[in-house]
Amino acid sequence: MRILLYSGKGGVGKTSIAAATGVRLASMGVKTLIMSVDPAHSLADSFDLDLALFHGATSDPRPVGENLFIQEVNIQYEIKRHWNEISSYITALLRTSGLSEVEAEEMAIFPGMEELSALMYVNQYWRDQQFEVVILDCAPTAESLRFVSLPTTLDWYMKHIFTMQRRLLKAVRPLANRITAVELPPDRYFGNVQELFKKVEGVDTLLCDPSITSVRLVTNAEKMVLRETQRAYVYFSLHGLTVDKVIVNRVLPEEIQDPFFSGWRESQRLILAGIETYFAPIPMLRVPLFHHEVLGQQRLLELANVLYADGEDPAAVKYLQRPYSFAKREDHYEVRLHLPFATKAEVKLFKKEDELIVEIGTLRRHIGLPTTMMHLQPARARLEQDVLVVEMRNTTS
Repeated sequence: MRILLYSGKGGVGKTSIAAATGVRLASMGVKTLIMSVDPAHSLADSFDLDLALFHGATSDPRPVGENLFIQEVNIQYEIKRHWNEISSYITALLRTSGLSEVEAEEMAIFPGMEELSALMYVNQYWRDQQFEVVILDCAPTAESLRFVSLPTTLDWYMKHIFTMQRRLLKAVRPLANRITAVELPPDRYFGNVQELFKKVEGVDTLLCDPSITSVRLVTNAEKMVLRETQRAYVYFSLHGLTVDKVIVNRVLPEEIQDPFFSGWRESQRLILAGIETYFAPIPMLRVPLFHHEVLGQQRLLELANVLYADGEDPAAVKYLQRPYSFAKREDHYEVRLHLPFATKAEVKLFKKEDELIVEIGTLRRHIGLPTTMMHLQPARARLEQDVLVVEMRNTTS
């Protein structure tokens, strides 16, 4: 099974790109699921479905054509199915503060519940091999990063905190519940947490395997959008996921020659050149601005014909190698950059704002730095076979 994760700033058109990809794969005979991980679902809208008929009381995949299914995670259904003990305790706890039952139930829906529910489905589909390709239409960038970081965070909690916390509360619960107005969580609460962990256990391995999971970043040729796309690229790399394509959506087509758009055209030209410089050697695809809104399967198929011209397989792996990675050592951080065929004499590097810039001859690579490394400076560099290792240190200390 292949997993394709589409992410980008809100409004760039990633839902349409994800939906068009699913339409193309289904037309090729590939059993495909498109899953919306965005709490503000718009996947059914992109297929122009009757929402009154589509939305129901479950999160089950719905067929929308031969070999094609779509799924929008219904958090209320997921709470009843997977989070019942946790939600019941949080709701009861909130009601002690004076909230009504309805208010308490609403506030008991915590950030991350929807994303974790989606990860459980992904893991289930992988184990059952229910679909050949699962396409994840993610929420805007910040929520997407939370989505991919959840497995690691939950794994750390289960290994380092969960058992100790469960044992401690089991010992003090009888006494604490007699002397305090707020009851401590019952043991079945922790049993629910353990069940949830088992359902997502191993999904981080799937997400970090580039032969299984590929991230496709969708952006527009606009400076503010590009900056967020660059940050997303940094943090997906930081979490071990591989970006194998950058899709620039809504590029002005050549036939638009109206003087009104001349400023936009020049701006897009500069931004597109910057995208190619920043993300190389990852493939970049330009998608033109259409004459109409992309809505419904027929127009999604038109978009797919542009996205995957010449019979290209949308599920094919476009890039396996993570161009760079980050590591923390005892007294410094390291940036490790894959540079095949480079020699030490031709490598130059310097830091500009929140980027480490590496020059090899006439080529230039821009490496966005995580927040924890933005204040550091390159102190030393060395080549280890095909990998350039740059030591980043705090030079003010």
